[in-house]
Amino acid sequence: MRLATYQPDIAPNLGAMIRLSACFGVSLDIIEPCGFPLSLKSLRRTAMDYADIADMTRHDSWETFQSTRPTGRLILLTTKATDTLWDFKFQPTDTIVMGRESAGVPDHVHNACDAHVKLPMYGAARSLNVAMTAGMAVSEALRQTR
Repeated sequence: MRLATYQPDIAPNLGAMIRLSACFGVSLDIIEPCGFPLSLKSLRRTAMDYADIADMTRHDSWETFQSTRPTGRLILLTTKATDTLWDFKFQPTDTIVMGRESAGVPDHVHNACDAHVKLPMYGAARSLNVAMTAGMAVSEALRQTR
C-alpha cells in the first residue's frame, strides 16, 4: 500500500500525511511541484520528527512518478467519484492518490487512475481536509488488506 499526494498546496497537510505514512508504515510519494518551498523546515511543525522515519519519495512531475512507481492500481480519492470508500475493495499493491487542496487533479491524472473513490458526505458538505481524508482511506485500505 502506498499514498501519493499530487502537487500539495498546504505544508501542514503534507506534514500530516508524512506522519500518517510513518505511523502506518505506508510509503509516501510526493508529486511536485508543491505550492510551497518543500523543505523539512516547512514541514517540521506537523511532520515533527516523523519525516526522519517516513519512507518518502519525491517526484518532480506526474510523468516521473508514473515512470518510476511500483506496479499496482492508482486509486484516486475525489469528490467526482461514484464509488464510495466503504464499498471499494482495495488490494495490497494499490496506491491511494490525493489531489491538490485547491483544485484536485487535472483530467490527465484523473484519467490515468484505475479507480475513483469518494467519501460519502452528509447533507450539503462537499469534502473533508485532504490529510484527514487520506488517513481515513489508508486506514480502510489497510483494514481490508491486512
